[in-house]
Amino acid sequence: MMKISQCLIIVRGGGDLATGTIWCLHQCGFKVLVLETGQPTTIRRRAAFSEVMYQNLISVEGVGAGKVRDKADMEKMWTQGIIPVAEDPGGYWIKKLSPQVVVDGIIAKKNLGTSIDMAPLVIGLGPGFEAGKDVHVVIETMRGHQLGRIITRGCAIPNTGIPGEIAGVSRERVIHSPAAGVMREVSAIGDIVQKGQIIAWVADTPVYATIDGVLRGLLRGGLNIPEGFKIADIDPRVSQQGNCTTISDKARTIAGGVLQAVLMYGGLDK
Repeated sequence: MMKISQCLIIVRGGGDLATGTIWCLHQCGFKVLVLETGQPTTIRRRAAFSEVMYQNLISVEGVGAGKVRDKADMEKMWTQGIIPVAEDPGGYWIKKLSPQVVVDGIIAKKNLGTSIDMAPLVIGLGPGFEAGKDVHVVIETMRGHQLGRIITRGCAIPNTGIPGEIAGVSRERVIHSPAAGVMREVSAIGDIVQKGQIIAWVADTPVYATIDGVLRGLLRGGLNIPEGFKIADIDPRVSQQGNCTTISDKARTIAGGVLQAVLMYGGLDK
């Protein structure tokens, strides 16, 4: 039996939904390592540990994260109470460190290389995984009655492609790129915007706000993106500017499911 403080959990992906899980596990005393790509495309980046890949050291709700290159950097950050984030989309550090738990939090709606033999307990978030085959446990990520549910046999609800509803608004609040090219920010996350306002450019094509509200998420400028790529998220509730920098209710619920699964199936000394 292993104590929580000795349990290494590696989380693939540091986007806003995965950040809820990473934050929760860290606060509960687990040793957490995050693996990311070199250029994350997180929309809600002010509430995501993935942003560390651009800034080297960030904080989300009082928890720090830092970019690392080797095990010495990781050990130093763990000692300092900071979450290490490594550029490792292929999972090199999983083989190197042999963690007790691996969580796939990429939320790609498909499996990008996670396998059930990566650790004694492997958890997949959302669709794209089959519990008992690709991973040991799947956590439901679809908003609604099943959100956060632990699935030990079978799959999560298939992706519908329809954004979750906020204040009665669904599809209209999410903005996709009208063209291919390099994106340039005009507005900033947290800004109050009006429908029809230019919030960004992709190459020479303007990107307009689709509704009135708070710009909750906006892709980082300078990235070269294809047409149709998700680049912004507007919250119609103008009073909710503070939500732009905090972990969402959805992410917290998913985190609760992951924590429960780790405590139930992780072989820990309770």
